[in-house]
Amino acid sequence: MTMSTLRLSLWMYLLIILGGITGVAHAQGFPNKTLRFVTTGVGASTDFAARVIAQGLTDSVGWQIVVDNRGSTITASETVSKSSIEGYTLLVMTDGLWRGPLLQKMPFDPVKDFAPIALTSRSPNILVVHASVAAKTVKELIALAKAKPGELHYGAGAIGASTHLAAELFNLMAGVKIVHVPYKSSGVALNAVLGGQIQLIFATTGGVTPHVKAGRLRALGVSTAQPSAVVPGLATIAAAGGLPGYESASTAAVLAPTGTSGRVISLLNTEINRALNRAEVKERFFSQGVEVILGSTPEQTAAFIKADMATTARIVKETGMTGEQ
Repeated sequence: MTMSTLRLSLWMYLLIILGGITGVAHAQGFPNKTLRFVTTGVGASTDFAARVIAQGLTDSVGWQIVVDNRGSTITASETVSKSSIEGYTLLVMTDGLWRGPLLQKMPFDPVKDFAPIALTSRSPNILVVHASVAAKTVKELIALAKAKPGELHYGAGAIGASTHLAAELFNLMAGVKIVHVPYKSSGVALNAVLGGQIQLIFATTGGVTPHVKAGRLRALGVSTAQPSAVVPGLATIAAAGGLPGYESASTAAVLAPTGTSGRVISLLNTEINRALNRAEVKERFFSQGVEVILGSTPEQTAAFIKADMATTARIVKETGMTGEQ
């Protein structure tokens, strides 16, 4: 190697080092103003998640964050998709973001318009039946549904919500026909089960646990792939029903507009995961029957969204489900 070649190599090496330092310095200088978490209406599960994570970040690294409630998944998501790519406007949203466009036309593309940052939390569904239903296990429920096709009914709120998709996936994988009865909300559907008008529901944990403890409802299984700490001792539907691969839940994530710097995405991912691992953050989620998802990378978040969209697309196709039902 000649002296001139050696000098050139050293200069190139220094430039790479300096480029890396500059990139790190840029990330370290972020944020230098208030961040905005855009989400759905006040009191919704996404609003709760946004506020808990925002407080966790403030406590952890001192970031100032405001929660911007935009009423609906469509409005909140469209707002962020058209926002600046500096990384200061972020979307905190559940899977309605990427499932909704499979049911009806949306003013955004859930994959092309957003850069995933991290998965944050998961809300399992519990399969519960009215106390008068003869089935005491998931396998007994499947047998009962096969013996009486079309005679059992389940309730759900919004079309395409996790409580709806969990039931339709169950129908497909178990080879049964439990009839969907639509209600204005999951709360109204739960009241219908309690009143004996319908036989079962795939409900969120917080809403049904008191009724299960009181003996008004019977819990048969949880919808997550692994047993959930929010319902200790309850077997998974997959294991209890002999349905390997069955999994359904409502999952939340934080996303930025596409085009946001990779270094900013990486910094946001690191600090959000650090905030999620704080004891008080995990406890606040747990108190609402929600599991915290720890350590997800942007790449894992993107892969999860892609896989969940594929599962949802299968359900939509095989059931003929539409958002207008």
